[in-house]
Amino acid sequence: MIQTPPVQDAPPPATAPAWDLTVGLIDATVQLDQPSGPATRTVGTGFLIQAPRPDGTPRIVLVTAAHVLETMPDPEARIGWRVALPDGAWRFDPEPLIIRDDAGRPLWTRHGDKDVAVMEITAPETFTRAAIPLGWLADENAFDAWQVGPGDELLSLGFPRGLSSNRAGFPILRVGRIASYPLSPVSAFPTFLLDFTVFPGNSGGPVFWTPSARKRPGTTEPETAFIAGLLSQEVRVGDDALEIGVVTHAVFIRETIALLDAETTPAP
Repeated sequence: MIQTPPVQDAPPPATAPAWDLTVGLIDATVQLDQPSGPATRTVGTGFLIQAPRPDGTPRIVLVTAAHVLETMPDPEARIGWRVALPDGAWRFDPEPLIIRDDAGRPLWTRHGDKDVAVMEITAPETFTRAAIPLGWLADENAFDAWQVGPGDELLSLGFPRGLSSNRAGFPILRVGRIASYPLSPVSAFPTFLLDFTVFPGNSGGPVFWTPSARKRPGTTEPETAFIAGLLSQEVRVGDDALEIGVVTHAVFIRETIALLDAETTPAP
């Protein structure tokens, strides 16, 4: 578990073990849900980013796919916090998350045309410490700089069909290979395909690389972990699921956080 996160907008240390980087993202990933019927619920995945306000004051931002929140019509959802117990066990401890105001207006900020939403939240201290620095988000040059391409492995965290990895509510870690080409420029290719099975509940989860993933032989291995994007949807043809996910590039998470900044910065 990450106890003291790296300096804001700085990459994780290159010497950190791969499992530390992966566990850091596990700690920052949460389940989002809202009842949708007597025995059903809408479920999605979110993750926490350290994104200071323009004046430098600390801020924790919840990142998810926009459609996750848009398909939750009630003003109150739940966010799946987890609590460490003295005996080493964990307890799933979800709490209410207000996502709409009294007039029904969304409290999140949506990217203009990409399936990305961010929302400033107040998190328990454990999750505030676990939130991922902004610098872990890939920028528009990251894939070219790190020679990321078809066949490279990426990891993903989520809650497929609302299932967690245990009763404590930790996300399930999955692995897939990049299944599309080209990946840049991001302005022309804002999404890419990942070869793995996607289920409802995975949407909004982080898709990332750490040294525990595999690169193609002869290509550059990044020195640090990075979040490549978030899972937006599964690919379907008619009623057939093709076991391929659509990932929205992380640069659009950066852009959505910038929109949040613009909304919350007072006019001069």
